Amino acid sequence: MFSLFHRKQRSTQTENSAKEQSPSQGLTAPQSAEALLAAPRRQKLLEHIWQRTALSRPQFNKLYLDPIKRYAELVQLLPASESHHHAYSGGMLDHGLEVVAYALKLRQSHLLPSGAQPETQIAQAEAWTAGIAYGALAHDLGKIGVDLHIEYADSTVWHPWHGPLSRPYRLRYRKDRQYRLHGAAAGMLICQLLNRDILDWLCTFPELWASLLYNMAGQYEHAGELGSLVMQADQASVAQALGGDPGKALTAPKHALQRKLLEGLRYLLNEELKLNQPQASDGWLTHDALWLVSKTVSDKLRAHLLSQGIDGIPEKNTAVFNVLQEHGIAQPSSDGKAIWIATVTSENGWTHTFTFLKVSPALIWEAEARPIAFSGSVIVDDTDLPTTPLGKTDTASVAPSAAGNKTGPVRSMTSPPSPPSPPDSVDLLMDLFGSSPPHLEQPADTDYVGLPTVDIPSSSMTTVPSGDHFMQWFTQGIQTHRIIMNDAKALVHSVKDTLYLVTPGIFQRYAQEHPHLARIAQQESLSDWEWIQQRFEQMKLHRKQPNGLNIWACDVTGPRKTRRLNGYLLKSPGGLMNELALNNPYLRIITPTEKRPRTLGNTR
Repeated sequence: MFSLFHRKQRSTQTENSAKEQSPSQGLTAPQSAEALLAAPRRQKLLEHIWQRTALSRPQFNKLYLDPIKRYAELVQLLPASESHHHAYSGGMLDHGLEVVAYALKLRQSHLLPSGAQPETQIAQAEAWTAGIAYGALAHDLGKIGVDLHIEYADSTVWHPWHGPLSRPYRLRYRKDRQYRLHGAAAGMLICQLLNRDILDWLCTFPELWASLLYNMAGQYEHAGELGSLVMQADQASVAQALGGDPGKALTAPKHALQRKLLEGLRYLLNEELKLNQPQASDGWLTHDALWLVSKTVSDKLRAHLLSQGIDGIPEKNTAVFNVLQEHGIAQPSSDGKAIWIATVTSENGWTHTFTFLKVSPALIWEAEARPIAFSGSVIVDDTDLPTTPLGKTDTASVAPSAAGNKTGPVRSMTSPPSPPSPPDSVDLLMDLFGSSPPHLEQPADTDYVGLPTVDIPSSSMTTVPSGDHFMQWFTQGIQTHRIIMNDAKALVHSVKDTLYLVTPGIFQRYAQEHPHLARIAQQESLSDWEWIQQRFEQMKLHRKQPNGLNIWACDVTGPRKTRRLNGYLLKSPGGLMNELALNNPYLRIITPTEKRPRTLGNTR
């Protein structure tokens, strides 16, 4: 049996060799590492990485550049995600280099291994620096093994354990891929990047070796500071790609908000929103437009962007609609507003009227990836023919509605804006680094314990809200810096050697990220944030005042004025503050003997 397997394998290899084809349309030819890394942007990143090490060029080439070249040959021009961050040709390579650059910047603020004697830290310094770089470089490597289906022109499937791609290839994303599986898959590919000499060297440092192995296996909760630095660096790269502000140290890229909104819509449409259902749906795609149910999509878009640590998204849906229109994403209706009223009628006779956002499909999908159009009809409830911004008009014939044989024009953009291109400069990225190590506003030496994650799965949108889930969300938000501490408008502060949760702000933030909570709270005649605040109180994780009140007042003293906050004091910070963390000097808890504070929310 075993010999038959070998004969079949050799026969297949011979047959595949005979079917070798030249590059054709739809295929991408593999490139050398030198060609892939020759782009000016990538050269700048490599220069920065070298400057953050204390090595000569020959040493740097052996420990860093050679693994990076092997990484480049392996990932080629593959994207880092299908519709989220770095979702363009070459995005995986760019993301890998960026995360290494961020991680080495952050590493400069840490003495590793923590708690060791100074002479030990000095002796192991370069090993830890290299280990962090390797963990950063390979953190998403598993995606090419479990998320992507890659094949040659003759349909032979390629797997990363085969070695670098050798012939023109094509790719598609697996529909059955599992979120986070790529974290566990990275470990099996590490030998593709690191040679025997490097691995022999690393394994002589037991603490570093253990941290790196845990990181490669996706077990970030056990990877210690190495894992924390890699995940912080990953989040910074993701935030920049989506137009965010990692550590408040980068100037937002040009057209950043437009890119945030577009990337968010693309992600939701590919991962969560349901289109073209015969009855209730999140949207319908016709031949000339994408019709998205306005409130549903606005709520989910806000929740998704907040879960990615992107601030500045309006709280009110009407403001979100206006922003989408201002950035050329939502097309205006006849009255110049972003909202359209239209009636959907399916083939089975189901019909309903909705308020919609109208989006050009070209903004969301490439032509070949565009879903099949809805088989029913979407009829605009508008008798006036809207004009385009250029003063021209577009008419479109529409099917008669089942409810009254009503027809209406559907306006379409004459020249829809093109999707944003991948960044072609690292000037903004380099601003974070500078010639001397800058300081992030968030302390770089904070030892966060737990499982930091960057990409929040869409399943978080449908998790059943509860007190336990709120605390999981809160802990994750602190660990990943999506929830900022001790900032001017922060919802969490360090006070009295514990954490102070500002109410109602922190509960409103949770509700915004979980819009389905409103339906649950409505059953008890409560607002969404009041409902989750009550569940938090029931967990009894907070300190009560001597008079039995749950909420503590706190004065925030600034250079020109003092303002009052209300919030909860946790009994224990639960590992979210390390022993060196300092209390916010600008906050002062009002004791019960002072003027009784005005309380918000439930104060049982």
